[in-house]
Amino acid sequence: MKIHWLEQTEADVPQDLAWLGATELEQLSTMRFAKRRGDWQLGRWTAKHAVAACLHLPADFPSLAKIEVRQAASGAPEVFVASKPAPVTISVSHSAGIGACAVALSYGALGCDVEMIEPRSDAFADDYFTTEEQQLVAQATEDDRPLVLTLLWSAKESALKALRAGLRLDTRCVIVTPEGLLRDQKEDVRVNVRDERANLPDFPARQANAANGWRPLRVRHTEGTTFHGWWQHTPNLVRTLVAAPLPAPPVLLNIPPK
Repeated sequence: MKIHWLEQTEADVPQDLAWLGATELEQLSTMRFAKRRGDWQLGRWTAKHAVAACLHLPADFPSLAKIEVRQAASGAPEVFVASKPAPVTISVSHSAGIGACAVALSYGALGCDVEMIEPRSDAFADDYFTTEEQQLVAQATEDDRPLVLTLLWSAKESALKALRAGLRLDTRCVIVTPEGLLRDQKEDVRVNVRDERANLPDFPARQANAANGWRPLRVRHTEGTTFHGWWQHTPNLVRTLVAAPLPAPPVLLNIPPK
C-alpha cells in the first residue's frame, strides 16, 4: 500500500474561504471557538492539497472547493470530488500549528497522527498504556521519556483512527510495538524532512534503508487486528501512521508555498 504524506502550517491557510465547499462551509459555521475553527481549516487545507496532488487535480480555489472532506457517521474523513466519492483513503491530524494528511490511492484502513513531544506524567501512562507499553517507558532514559510517551500515544491515535473509532475506544485496546526506539537501537542516517519550515537537526534512525527516517511500527488490537506502519521524529514532533494492507514508507509531497 503506497502512502503519500503532506504537512502544512497555520501560515499556509488563506483567510479567503473560497477554497471550501458548501458542505464544509456549513460545518465550519457551527464551530464557535476560534481554535477549533483554525485547527479544522488547517486540516481541510492540508487534506485538499494532498488529495489534489495525488489525483493530479488543479489546486486553485474553485478546484479545491470541489474537493470536499466530509465526515462519515463514524467521524472518519471521506473525500468527495464534484460530489462523487473519490478513490482514496485519507487520515488527517494537527498539532501545535502543524497539519498532516496521509493519502492512499486505494480503499483500506489508514490512520495518521502528529504530536508535539512534551513531558507526560506517570498517571498518564497508568491511565492510557498497557503493561507492555509501561515497560517500554520504564526502560527509557530520563531524556528519552517524553519521546517514548509521545510516540506510544501518537501510535494509539493512528490505530484508533484506522479502526474508524477514535478515542471512543479504550486506548489500552491497542498495543504499540515500535522499532528503533531506545538509543542503543539506533544508527545515524541523514534525513530530509520538511518540518515547521525550520532548519531542524538531523535525527537518528534505526535503519539506513528506512526512507526519510521512517522506522517500522506495529499496533495490535486486542480483538485480533494487527496494523503495520511507520514512525518518525524531529526534536519537537512525532509522526506516526498505520495501515492495512501493509504500507510502504510514506512518500513526502511537496507543495510550493503560495
